[in-house]
This record gives sequence, C-alpha cells and structure tokens, in this order.
Amino acid sequence: MRDNAGLMEHLKTLDDWLAYCEQIHPVGIDMGLTRVRTVARRLGLAFKCPVITVAGTNGKGSTCAMLEAILLQAGYRTGVYTSPHLVHFQERCRLRGEVVSPASLLPFFQQVEIARQQADAKDGAGPVSLSYFEFTTLVFLKQMADAGLDVAILEVGLGGRLDAVNLIDTDCAVITSIDLDHMEYLGPDRESIGREKAGIMRAGRPVVVSDPVPPQSVLQAAQDLGADLWRFGHDFNFSGDKLQWAWAGRGRRYAGLAYPALRGANQLVNAAGVLAALTALREQLPVTAQAVRNGLSMVELPGRFQIVPGQPTLVLDVAHNPHSVAALAENLDAMGFYPCTHAVFGAMADKDLAPMLARLNPLVDKWYFTALPTARAATAADLAARWHALKPRAGVRAETFDAPDQALAAAVAAADPADRIVVFGSFYTVGGVLKNGVPRLTAQHLA
Repeated sequence: MRDNAGLMEHLKTLDDWLAYCEQIHPVGIDMGLTRVRTVARRLGLAFKCPVITVAGTNGKGSTCAMLEAILLQAGYRTGVYTSPHLVHFQERCRLRGEVVSPASLLPFFQQVEIARQQADAKDGAGPVSLSYFEFTTLVFLKQMADAGLDVAILEVGLGGRLDAVNLIDTDCAVITSIDLDHMEYLGPDRESIGREKAGIMRAGRPVVVSDPVPPQSVLQAAQDLGADLWRFGHDFNFSGDKLQWAWAGRGRRYAGLAYPALRGANQLVNAAGVLAALTALREQLPVTAQAVRNGLSMVELPGRFQIVPGQPTLVLDVAHNPHSVAALAENLDAMGFYPCTHAVFGAMADKDLAPMLARLNPLVDKWYFTALPTARAATAADLAARWHALKPRAGVRAETFDAPDQALAAAVAAADPADRIVVFGSFYTVGGVLKNGVPRLTAQHLA
C-alpha cells in the first residue's frame, strides 16, 4: 500500500487518472463481472434508491435523457451514467441534471484504486486488474451511490449480461432497439445479441422492451426469469398525428402530448418505452402528467439528430451502425429538399460499413471522409475505398481528411447557404466537431 500511496501522490488530475487507467489492464474490453464485483464489494458499493438500467443497440442515450428530464421535472434528485462521451470524459455522469466536475471525481478514483489494490482475506485475492471501462464505471457508480439520489439511471456500455453496469441490481430494466453491432463480443445475430441484453433483467421486476420486433431470446429470457414483461404493442403503445401524440399502457393513459424535443421519428418509440418504465415504477417514483409534458418538451441530448441553427443547415448524429444510419436517412428524408448534401463521415473499422455507406449514398452529393483519434478507427483512405467500391452515381465527389474538424471546415467552405451538412458515423466524429463548442454556421463563413 505504501507504493500505491506514492503512486496516487502523482495522480493529481483527471487526465492523470485516465492515462493510468488506460495502461493497468492488458486488453481494452474484457467482458465479465467477477473482477469488478470483487472491487465493488470492497468499496461497499450499494444504491439506496430505485435504479433504472437501460440496454440496447440504439436509443439508450435518448431513453436515459428522457427519463432524466421527466424525473427532474417531477422534483427528483436524479443521477445518470452514460457512455461514451462526446467531448469531455466527465459528460458520462450527471447529478441533478448537471455534468459532474473533474475535481469531484478525483476522490472516487482514489477510493477505487485503494479497493483494487487491497489485500482481501474474504476473497483470497490481492490486487485486481480492471479495464479502463470497469475502473471508470466504478468511479461514477460510487460517486452516484454517495450522492443522496432519489433515482439512478444507468446506461449499459456493451451488451448487458457481462457489462460492468450490470453488477447493480435494477428495479426496472429497459431494453431499446436491438440490432447487429459489436458482434465479436455479443454474437452473430439478433437472437444472440438479445440474449446478452436480456442479462440486465431481474426476477419479479419490470422489464420494458421498446423494440417493436424484439428477438425471441429477449421474450424467452423474461419468461424463464419470471420478470414482469412490458412489451411494446402488447402492454403499451402510442398513436399520433402531425400535431400531437398519445400513450396508453397498463392502467394509465397520456393524451395530447407534444412531440419530444429530441428530433426524429424513432424518438417516439424511445419515449413510449420511457413512459412504460415510469408507469411500471409509479409506486416508487410517481410522476404527474405535467412533469411528463415538461420533461419531454425540454429534453436535450447533443449528437442525436441535432440540428444546429445557421446556414448551411448542420446535422450532427452519432449513428454508427446500419440500424441507426437507416433511422438517420429517414430523418434526413423528412427534412425536405436541399440543393446539395455534404456528409462528414468517420467510423470504427469493425463496423459494418458497406450498408451504412449504401444507405446514405443516395442522399449525399459530396463526401468528406475523416480519420479519427483512436486505433479502432478506419482510416479516411479505407472509408473512401469502401465508398468507391459501391460504384457511386456520377458527379458525387469525395475527399479525405486527418480529423473531423478539418473535414467540417472543408464542407463549410464548399457549401452554399441553402445546402445541408451531415456529420455522422461515431461519437468520435461528432465529438471532433464539437470539441471547440457547437459550430455556429452562417452564410458569412462562405467565401
């Protein structure tokens, strides 16, 4: 412990701790709960408030944001843990609606490190190796557990069953849309992936499945476990017209709702799951219809079909798999006519890139492929080569860039005020153009 104390004297900033966490475990992603559960027990990690855990392929962040917004409007002290972040690491945690400060995290890094290194007769183990995600997840969970919250909202990082977030027993599980992503870890098809997501369920507790066509593995898991299944289209549903929408579920209805402030047709499915979760927890966390209305009207989440005011129109979306890119394409179609659409695209090399490019290709007139600041990313040249292999239509052009902000600058320079620029493909892509603040585009930018 003496050496550990000396080490911690040199870890004075959040960046110091993050650099340390990156090099203490041999692999970046290491699925399993044994190691992280050992350290959590040493920390005495426990939540004294209801916990809502959200898993799924797409829609997790939006679901967490809507839950948080409504519960804040209802007067609850909320805590939210999500990943990854767009620009700053501390964005992963919000307490009472505010992003935590880097300084507030430092004592919890120290606590996790002490617990990680602790010799423990109870489990017969000494130091425990934790991945970057496991270590930092414990930091945020401990901070939230000690914050005197009324409700904790936890987003699963990868999968569900073996994700570090799943060491916390949930009071209500929410499973959003399920599609093909992270197949090297979760399995080759929706049934396998659904089985992993279903690992967040707990016996006798509600599980809201907002995917309209869920894998059978999810439904079977709920039945086998004896969870209280709330299924979209069976236990709850929504309807709507151009002006408003309504929700109906077990023992509750909401009518005349304004559309959520988060744009995109897919957000109604997410909102329906949110209202089901809140209805399932109404004995523990009662909310009024006014809190629902206010929360949905005020919810914000950067990078989810985010339209930035100005000219040309700028759309930011972290869509990074075929399912989310298909939703992005539908939302772009619904925006109406633009003389020219410019697309800034950077993505991880392990993604199913061909259908992502193919889905957006008919909408894009000029591509700006960009490298990203992570070893997992595809190079800009590789993205361009994959695009060329699709035999794009005549007249569509492409360029390559070293960074997202450079690609955006080139798109802005080439665009007319009436055009549209879409930035998508990864949290790194959108984060790369947001790192200096939200871009404010006007016709004056255009030479």
